[in-house]
Amino acid sequence: MTQWRPLPRIRVLAIGLAWRGSALLAAEVRDDAGRLKGVRPPGGGVEFGERWEEALAREWAEEFGLEVAVTGPPVVMENLYTHEGEQGHEIVFAAPIALPPGPLMEAEAVEVREDNGLPFTVRWFDFDGLDGAGPALFPTGLKPLIAPPGR
Repeated sequence: MTQWRPLPRIRVLAIGLAWRGSALLAAEVRDDAGRLKGVRPPGGGVEFGERWEEALAREWAEEFGLEVAVTGPPVVMENLYTHEGEQGHEIVFAAPIALPPGPLMEAEAVEVREDNGLPFTVRWFDFDGLDGAGPALFPTGLKPLIAPPGR
């Protein structure tokens, strides 16, 4: 099993906030033992010369085969964290997106593969339960900056 570790550099990420009512679509983040540490909205790294919106669209196309539309301005935040003893540092663009109708909007959970072949699971999580009775929402500090549509 390949174990993920943060890169030893600042990484720029673009993540998509997909909503189904008050549920947020998020990828499970697990520790080396397979225990759920928390969840993070799907997305990925911004490549050199690429705008964050382009990276967001590319990542969703690569991982889900979907064309998504950004529906609002991003929340931009700095994220310093530790995963399995390794420090990570990210600048994160988190923007609301619209998903096309289809299986992802209807399924409770879907297994997806990163471009390196590593599998991960995304599922719909009740927003109010995140950072409380439910799993932690990563990046830490994102929850107070976002809300489901209509709130």
